[in-house]
Amino acid sequence: MLIGTAPLVDRVGLRPPAPRAGWSPGSLGLRLALASAAIALVCVFARLPGPLPGIQRAPDLQTAFVPSVRASPAQPAIAPARFGLAEPGPDPVRVAARVDPRTGLREDTLMRGDVAAIEAPALRIVLTRGTLTGPPPSLFVLMARRAANGPALDRPALAVARTGARGQIRTRFGAVETLEMTFAGPTQRTCTGFVTRETGFQLDGWLCAPLGHPPEPQAVACLLDALSLVDLADPDTTAAFAAVPDPASACPATAGAEPSSRTGSLIRRPQNKK
Repeated sequence: MLIGTAPLVDRVGLRPPAPRAGWSPGSLGLRLALASAAIALVCVFARLPGPLPGIQRAPDLQTAFVPSVRASPAQPAIAPARFGLAEPGPDPVRVAARVDPRTGLREDTLMRGDVAAIEAPALRIVLTRGTLTGPPPSLFVLMARRAANGPALDRPALAVARTGARGQIRTRFGAVETLEMTFAGPTQRTCTGFVTRETGFQLDGWLCAPLGHPPEPQAVACLLDALSLVDLADPDTTAAFAAVPDPASACPATAGAEPSSRTGSLIRRPQNKK
């Protein structure tokens, strides 16, 4: 029955291929041995700590990230100007200076008292110098920024909870806009915020009277008239602070005078003597 099967195998292609020329069972075994040795060598290199020759290892995810671009250096501290206040008070005056990283403007800040100490007056005034681009912010926005930026001056952050009456007062710096506002923070306190509008520099801040009462407008005007500044690098601003206040104002002369009976913005009433 198997007669004639060879031609059939040839026709359907089931005959195994003929061995190539030069191949032998011995050479095949040699090739297999070389391949096994190569695989074993690769496994040995894979166990070594260093990378394989010509192969770059992927970065280790646990390695600390080092930026290729250096971070900008911190702005150097600047010496505060001789920014003072002739009006006496129960607390000493503190002055700090910095360059606002958001605007690049110089800010000299004068502080007295603490908003959280409701039994005593509190004051913060910021003198801003430089070229301000764009329209100036409203007094409410300015006070909200100043209040929230308390940690930059080692003060607690505050928030403007509500606002009250607006007004305007006259000082030797021209017209000054005022706004009654209530701070929310360690204690709730009503103060008067203010900002100059007719000077080449900007004076802004707030004044808080004792016991949570808002200060009188005349007290804010006298406070600004009592400011002094000496900065040899800025003669124009120094000259503006040296201007004589309006003699018709009701502010008492404070330079070289004895401490008056005014505490912050409230006038102490004389006690009845028995």
